[in-house]
Parts: sequence; C-alpha cells; structure tokens
Amino acid sequence: MEGSSPQERFEDLIRQDPRFHPEAYRFVYDALDYTVRLSTGEPDSDPDDIDDLEEDDLPPSQHVTGQDLLEGLRLFALEEFGCLAATVFEAWGIKRSEDFGEVVFNLVEHGLMGKQESDSKTDFACGFGGRTFSEVFAVRPVLSYCSERDEWKASYVNAESVGSG
Repeated sequence: MEGSSPQERFEDLIRQDPRFHPEAYRFVYDALDYTVRLSTGEPDSDPDDIDDLEEDDLPPSQHVTGQDLLEGLRLFALEEFGCLAATVFEAWGIKRSEDFGEVVFNLVEHGLMGKQESDSKTDFACGFGGRTFSEVFAVRPVLSYCSERDEWKASYVNAESVGSG
C-alpha cells in the first residue's frame, strides 16, 4: 500500500473484502465528513468523492467516537435515503451496527481514514441502543409546503414518537 494513491487503496480494499458494496464504503466516508461537520458546527459542503481522492483530500484528523459516527450515519442516512435507509444498507451487505465498524476499520486499514489508539471495532457493538435497523430507521415523512418557493419539502420523524392517527 505504501506509495499507492487513495484510489488504488480503495480499489484494493474492495478486492480484498467484497462483503460490502463499494457504495457502503463511499457512504461511510461521506458520513464521517457529515458527522465531523455536525460536531464542529461547520457549514455543509460537498465531501470529496472517494473515487477522486488525492492524498491531500483525505479527511482531517478530527476524531469522533464510534457511537458519534453511528449517530451521524443515522442522521445522514435519513437525509440521503429517508425511510428506505434500512433497505439500502441491507442491499449493501450492512445488517447491523457492527458491520459499520467493519467498514470503518477496513477504511482505516487501507489508509483512507484515521483512528486513535483507543478506537476499536467493539465501539460499534450494539450501536443504536441495541435496536435493529428497521427500528432505528422506522420514520414517517412529514411534508411541508413553502408557498414563497412553491415547493414541497419532506423531512422525517421517528415513527415511535408519532402517535397513530
């Protein structure tokens, strides 16, 4: 891996561990950027696409815990996929929070993410409070209309917090 470009390392990772779809790695990579920005209050920006990475583009060494990353992944997934998040993850081979840990540590192993000495795959064990993906991503859309812009916007709320009616 020494001397190889980030793109070559990514391709090597996909060859070595095909358990997860390449999009799962891209999503986790982008979700890390999203989570760091959320924790620092930085404005949203387009993250670098993992396919076009250069050495200078690798994420800054701002640390988030495994549990923080899982929460960022959850919020980012709801923004990106809404109520289909659990279905998308299953299609990518991710069925539990520990799978996110595998993806993260594969990225770390291939020099595409950093880690601290205290970080471990077990940080992702029983993430989301032990709830299943279908429970974590059980959301209901809330539609709102903006007359000034003449457009509809969808947001999501946890289905458990919304009474039936």
